[in-house]
Amino acid sequence: MGVRKLKPVTPGQRFKVVSDFGNLTKGAKSEKSLVKGKSKSGGRNNTGKMTMRYIGGGHKKKYRTIDFKRDKDGIPATVKSIEYDPNRSARIALLVYADGEKRYIIAPNGLQAGQELISGAEATPQIGNAMFLSDIPMGTVISCIEMRPGQGAVIARSAGSFAQLSARDGKYAIIKLPSGESRMILVTCKAVIGAVSNSDNSQEISGKAGRKRWLGRRPRVRGVAMNPVDHPMGGGEGRASGGHPRSRKGIPAKGYKTRTPKKESNKYIVERRKK
Repeated sequence: MGVRKLKPVTPGQRFKVVSDFGNLTKGAKSEKSLVKGKSKSGGRNNTGKMTMRYIGGGHKKKYRTIDFKRDKDGIPATVKSIEYDPNRSARIALLVYADGEKRYIIAPNGLQAGQELISGAEATPQIGNAMFLSDIPMGTVISCIEMRPGQGAVIARSAGSFAQLSARDGKYAIIKLPSGESRMILVTCKAVIGAVSNSDNSQEISGKAGRKRWLGRRPRVRGVAMNPVDHPMGGGEGRASGGHPRSRKGIPAKGYKTRTPKKESNKYIVERRKK
C-alpha cells in the first residue's frame, strides 16, 4: 500500500499523487447482497431549497453496508477480499462467517485476504479482531471504537486513524484519541485491534479542480470575496482582508471555543486535545 506520482503528460497530472491500490484483492467484485443504491440531494431539502452550499454533481456511487457493531461474537470469519469503498477514505474487507453470512467491515492496516478474524470475549489481540476494552492489553493501538455498549463504532474510522488504550480505572478505560484528547469510555464497549487502513490517504493530491467535482464538491467561495450582504467578512475597498475570521453566521473561527461548558459528557474527558 502506498501512493504513486504520475508523469506530467497533461497539466492535470503534473502534481497528481494517487493511491496505488496495491493492497486491494485483484478481481474482487462487491457483494451484491450488501450493496444498495445511494441518491444525491445536491444540498437541497424536500422543497428544493439549497440548505447546504457547495454540494452537487459527482460520480454515481453505491452504498456498501458496513458492520460497525461486530456483534457476531464467537463465530470465526475469513477475510474474502479487501475492496475499495467510494463512500469513505478507508478500505473495506468482506468477511465470510463460518455459518455462511457475509459482512463488510472497515479494514485495519495489515489485514490480508485469507486471514481469520473473530470478535467477542474469545478474541485475541490480533489485527482485525473486535474485543471488549476490558480484554485489550494496555498500550494497544485500536480503532473503530464504540462510545456506548452495542452502539457500533464511532471513533477512529477514517483512513490511517487510530487511538491507544492508555489505562483502565474501574468500569472505565482511558483512551487517547486521534485528536490528542484522553477520554473515559466504558470497558464493555468494543474496539478493533490495529489502525485503520489506507494511511497514505493524506498524501494524495488531486492535481486538478475536476477531481473535486467528481467527488460532488462544487467551487467554494471565500468570504472576503463576497459582498457585505452575503458574509460578515465581505465588502471593503479593494482587496480588504476581511477583519476577524468568522463563519457566514458570524461565529468566530480559529480559536473560539464553541463547546457547551455544561455539557453532560465533559466529565468523561480526562485531558483536552492540544491546540
